[in-house]
Amino acid sequence: MNTTDLKLCFIGFGEAAEAFWSGMDHGPVSSVNSYDSLTESPGTAAHEAMQARCNALDVPVCASLGAAVSEADIVISVVTADQAFAVAEATAPLMKKGALFLDCNSCAPQTKQTSARVIDAAGGRYVDVAVMAPVNPGKNRTPLLLSGAHVEDAKAVLDALAMNATIEAGPVGTASSVKMVRSIMVKGMEALFAECVLAGRLAGVDTQVLASLEHSHPGFDWEKRAGYNLERMTQHGIRRASEMEEVCLFLNHLGLEEPLSASTVRWQERLGHSGIVADPADYAGTTDAMIKTFKLTPMKEVQS
Repeated sequence: MNTTDLKLCFIGFGEAAEAFWSGMDHGPVSSVNSYDSLTESPGTAAHEAMQARCNALDVPVCASLGAAVSEADIVISVVTADQAFAVAEATAPLMKKGALFLDCNSCAPQTKQTSARVIDAAGGRYVDVAVMAPVNPGKNRTPLLLSGAHVEDAKAVLDALAMNATIEAGPVGTASSVKMVRSIMVKGMEALFAECVLAGRLAGVDTQVLASLEHSHPGFDWEKRAGYNLERMTQHGIRRASEMEEVCLFLNHLGLEEPLSASTVRWQERLGHSGIVADPADYAGTTDAMIKTFKLTPMKEVQS
C-alpha cells in the first residue's frame, strides 16, 4: 500500500485523536480531516472544546460523516466504546473502497468482529486496534496491537506515521481480547483504590492503610498511585465505564456470568459523573470531595 500520499480521517476528536495527530509524522499525510458527533451540538461546552482542539492542530472539522470519510485512505475511529459499532455501521457505506478502517476503540472482541463484517462487506478493510496504554504522554508512541486480515498494510501505514504498532497474530478480536483482559486489572485496580481510600478516609485510617500496603509491597508508591487513579476516574470515568461494559460483555461470552468488572463499571460511572476536579498529587483532597459529593459521614462524626 502507498504510504507517501495518505488521506487521513479521524472519527471522534477527543484526547486520543489529539494525542495521535499531535505526535505522528505528518510527512506522508497529504490531507487530514475529522468528524465528531459533537458537531451536531453546536454551542455546547463539549463542542467548543472539540473545535478548539481541532483548530489548534489545523485539523478541519467536516459537517457530515460522509464528507469526512468519502476520500480518506485511512479512517481512524476513536470514539467511546458504546458508539464504536454504530460508527462502523454508519461509516461502512460511505467509505472509499479499499480504505483501511482502524478501530481503536476499547470494545469486546465480538463487537469488533461484528463491526469488521459490516466494514469488509462494504468494501473497506477493517483492522482491530487495541490501545495498550494511556495516550498521554505517549502520544504517537503509545503501544498499539493490531489483528485481523489487513494488519500488514495497517502496520506499514502506522510505521510511516511514526506510530508504535505491533501485530498480534490472529483474526479480528485477538488484539481486543488482550486489551479487554488487561482492563479487568487496570480499571479494576482504579475502582479498588477508590473504594479502599474512601473507606479509609471515612474511618480515619487511610494513612495507616496506605503505609501498611507500602510496607507489604514496597516501591509501588501507594499514596501516589491512589491520587493518580482517582484523577483518572474523575476525568475519564464515563469513557472507562463504557469500556468496562464491553469487558463484562466479553466475560459473559466466556461463561463468567457474575464478573467483578460489573462493580468496576459502577465505580467508574460514579466518579465520572461526580463533577469532581481531582488533583493527582492529593488523594486525600479528592476523597474529601467524594465524601462531600456523595453525602457520606465520616465515622468519627457518627461516634460523636
